[in-house]
Amino acid sequence: MKSILALLAAMCVACASTSCSSTQKPMRTPAPEIPSADLLLEGVSQVTPVAQITGRESINRTDTYGVYGCDLGSMFQDNGRTYFLFGDTFGYRPLSHTGSGGENWRSNTMAWSTTTDPENGITLDGWITDSQGKAKELLSSRKKENDEVTVIPTNGVAAHGALYIFYMSVRHWGDPGYWECNYSGIARSTDSGQTWTKLSQPRWPGGSNFVQVAIWKQNGDLFIWGIPSGRHGGAALMKVPETEIENARSYRCFAGARDGQPVWSTDMRDAVTIVEPPVGELSVAWNPYLGRWIMTYLNERSHNLEIREGIAPWGPWGPARMLVSARRYPALYGAFMCPSFMAEGGKVIYFTMSQFGPYNVFLMRATLDRASR
Repeated sequence: MKSILALLAAMCVACASTSCSSTQKPMRTPAPEIPSADLLLEGVSQVTPVAQITGRESINRTDTYGVYGCDLGSMFQDNGRTYFLFGDTFGYRPLSHTGSGGENWRSNTMAWSTTTDPENGITLDGWITDSQGKAKELLSSRKKENDEVTVIPTNGVAAHGALYIFYMSVRHWGDPGYWECNYSGIARSTDSGQTWTKLSQPRWPGGSNFVQVAIWKQNGDLFIWGIPSGRHGGAALMKVPETEIENARSYRCFAGARDGQPVWSTDMRDAVTIVEPPVGELSVAWNPYLGRWIMTYLNERSHNLEIREGIAPWGPWGPARMLVSARRYPALYGAFMCPSFMAEGGKVIYFTMSQFGPYNVFLMRATLDRASR
């Protein structure tokens, strides 16, 4: 008799290679939680900083590229490189400066690395630069409040022979954890990130559940987990064949389950919540040590970074476990993973983390504690 875990794992493999859409009205119920007896992730331990990645005090001395402060640092890989996407980036600022701000504001920048073992930190081999050798803005923004104040990359992927950035057009920064977006969209580069073109489609409304995303490639499909603008919404899921990434009609959202099978819909309004709010900037990866998916994100309510395990991309997802404490690292956010930045078969994970005070990106290390079954 197959266990619930074996059945769900089989569903995951079967559905990852198809692009089905629903022909009947799906059940609008969230995915169930993992039964407590089947939980594997007990928590994390040995959470330690490895190195500062950006800023004048970092191992990379990014001030030489005009990067004194930046945040985020989501990662994707292609052709032996790991690309790092950063948000609002600033040039010179005095050492006493805290938070964002500084000279030469760029809404987004990108660096790349060939580091394969992050045990002692990550070396940024180069940046996408302007004619003066400074990190340049990849995607322009109007920088006008209540119009388009900035354009922030939320994740990237190499797909169908090109590089793609998923980004959000921010209209207004509100109270902490709240902001308004005009839309989210994608941009394409065919020259290893040197130049980018914003695509007119696909785009998602600023009020949708796919404004900020995490991406994973599997069996020719891109799984894309999304949250609304801000840090107070829940996570949903959509997928698209890698070859159809620029075709808005090819995207399908997870709309629930029927008779134990996932249901996919072309109508994004059918998307169900697979992880309850609040979910801030998120990242998802397959973890071979657990044999599960893991999701990391900021909980704006507790202010901690959290981690969950999932059986399939759509769940069921387990309960939240604390990954990094905000008491130890105040104003933290953005725990971003990379599939190759793991050690000991996935027992150890490395991830980038931002702190608003120093307003820079740091590499962190954590050990996953697995239950004995």
